[in-house]
Amino acid sequence: MNVVEINNLSKVYRRRKALDKLSLTIKADTITGVIGRNGAGKTTLLKLIAGYLKESTGKINVFSKRPFNNLFVSSQSVFIDDIMYFPESLTLKELLIEGERFYENWDMTFAKALFDYFSFDPNSIHDHLSKGKQSTFNMIFGLSTRAPLTIFDEPTTGMDVSVRKDFYRVLLKDYLAYPRTILLSSHHLDEIEHLLEDVLLIDQGKNLLHLPMDDLKEYAVGITGEQTKMEELLQGKQIIYWENIDSNMMYSVIKRDFDLHDFKQAGIHVKSIRPSDLCVYLTKDSKGGIEDVLKYD
Repeated sequence: MNVVEINNLSKVYRRRKALDKLSLTIKADTITGVIGRNGAGKTTLLKLIAGYLKESTGKINVFSKRPFNNLFVSSQSVFIDDIMYFPESLTLKELLIEGERFYENWDMTFAKALFDYFSFDPNSIHDHLSKGKQSTFNMIFGLSTRAPLTIFDEPTTGMDVSVRKDFYRVLLKDYLAYPRTILLSSHHLDEIEHLLEDVLLIDQGKNLLHLPMDDLKEYAVGITGEQTKMEELLQGKQIIYWENIDSNMMYSVIKRDFDLHDFKQAGIHVKSIRPSDLCVYLTKDSKGGIEDVLKYD
């Protein structure tokens, strides 16, 4: 069953296309990482799925319904980001009570356990908290809803390392106990890759890759060797990234869709590529690296 179905979706802000003819599906009861550089379109996509924004063209269905201003989609989903607004008239304790009133799957015992673990004052006001404490409370609220569709957009902003690790641990444990569809946008792919079943990589509003994490780990390899040998062997191969190490040596990242025997026989060094590094290479500007800017006499 697909929770999210998107076909040829575009979103235009004035003259700028935030999303450009995007098509994808999100399966039920999976954790999907939504990855991309700043401005890639991640937040726009997640807000469209949550029903906060109206699509410009194309089609989007969530639980088989158009999500924009849809009360059913709202009741079955929660959107957590780093700029959440809660009424200043309500204390943190009262916010949890209101959450229980709205979300049918809300677990107050779970919410209070996390609330106490992270040492929150029940009489505090959300807007008066530090950025890290706001993000931590948002995380507690989002997880406690047990919403069938739970969306976290850069949820760990301001959190220190130990709190981020606690968040990832509790997210995974609670997902295993209560499966639901989770979308997790983050700049820290290396921190969350152990959580993810699928990865959606977006660049300039387009879908670059959408595949299982295990497939992403095998998607490409890095190779290093003599430039003349490399150039000969790379004929017809899909090159994702390359750079000259010196006048005679070359490094390249290539799609792994063929047998690497010839490369190894030629003395070419082959190594695996971390998913976080691969995503950087796939979205790298073709104008070159920082070394091309730093030119000294």
